[in-house]
Amino acid sequence: MIFRRILFALMAIAAFSAAAAVLIIALAFALYALAEPRFGRAGAAASVAGAAALFMGLGGLIMALLGRRRPKIETPAGLAERAFDFLQQKPVLAALGAIGAGLMTIRNPKYLGEAVRAFFEHKPQK
Repeated sequence: MIFRRILFALMAIAAFSAAAAVLIIALAFALYALAEPRFGRAGAAASVAGAAALFMGLGGLIMALLGRRRPKIETPAGLAERAFDFLQQKPVLAALGAIGAGLMTIRNPKYLGEAVRAFFEHKPQK
């Protein structure tokens, strides 16, 4: 079930990427065809290159502004709050850890029982 969802998500990403590439090439060709009668072949090619550079620069600027980190005001105090904060900051790492723990549990369920028992039992330390 999860593998199927991941596979469909990857297929959707590939389809959208291919559609975006076709759209960009079609727009570049349309700009070239529009500029060629006025500027000639070299001028039309330069206008397409300039438009691409402009859009790449604007896209980079937008991504840089969106990627700025906001200062953190408060730090989580408890173990659960720290765990949720870790999950929000590094979701891929948390997902890989969960998959690894699940595979370990499938291979040997005794590990899960020992981990739960160690977490909930209170042993006085010497």
